[in-house]
This record gives sequence, structure tokens and C-alpha cells, in this order.
Amino acid sequence: MCSYASEYPSSIPFDPAYKKFFEGFYATSDTPDAHEKYVDFFTEDATIIMASTRRKGRDEILALRKALWEKVSSRVHRPLKIFPYGSNTDEVMLHGTVKYSFKAGGEGSVDWAAYAHLTKVDGAVKLKFYQVYLDTAAQKP
Repeated sequence: MCSYASEYPSSIPFDPAYKKFFEGFYATSDTPDAHEKYVDFFTEDATIIMASTRRKGRDEILALRKALWEKVSSRVHRPLKIFPYGSNTDEVMLHGTVKYSFKAGGEGSVDWAAYAHLTKVDGAVKLKFYQVYLDTAAQKP
């Protein structure tokens, strides 16, 4: 079983609910049929940007999520380090890797970085904005 725990700077207090959120988010990201559950990690009006693809709102994020699994049979995220913007902030930069297995055969992996703006909706942590920076050429089988 994959661990989705990340390293955090020890000198910066960061909400434990946000730490737990990221562990659940990446575990769900790696679950092929968890499309609806994945979208539940975002606010209703959230924006997600992956490389040059920008989507806003639940329906567009759901469509993107499904498209991300069209050619991929499995993926494993390793969120290595998460850097809060300051004490008890709701903004972070992330760095990690992701390994893919393709339906057509073969594997690939890529390093990624991301910016995330979190919020709480009725006590639940959600992504309000999420932008992933990665080399899309490395994702091809």
C-alpha cells in the first residue's frame, strides 16, 4: 500500500486537517473509478489547471478527471514535500512524482509541482484552486 504522507517544514505550523486532506486527495487521485469522490475534494466553483488545461466548476473538473484515466490503467502519486506559505495558511506549494501504467502497455513517470489554495466548507477541507506544473510529454506511452 502506498503512503501519501508528505514532509512539511517543521518550523511552520500547518493545520492537521489540511495534511490529512492531501493524503486522502492523492489516494483518491490514484483510484481509477473514484471520479465523483475526486470531484468532492473541490469546491463547487473551484478551478483546476493541469499543464495547459484549465477547468472550472464541478462538471468541467469531472470531465477532466475522466479524461485523465482514458489511457492510464494505474497511477501512483508520491507527494514528497508540501510547503505552506506561512503559519496556519491555506495556500501551499507541493512537489512530488507520479508513476503511470498505460492501457496500451508501458510505464512512465514524471516530477510535478503544484500550487493549492484550500478552504473549509461546512468544516470539510476543499480545494478552491489547484494548479499542477508538469512536463506533459513525459506522460505519453
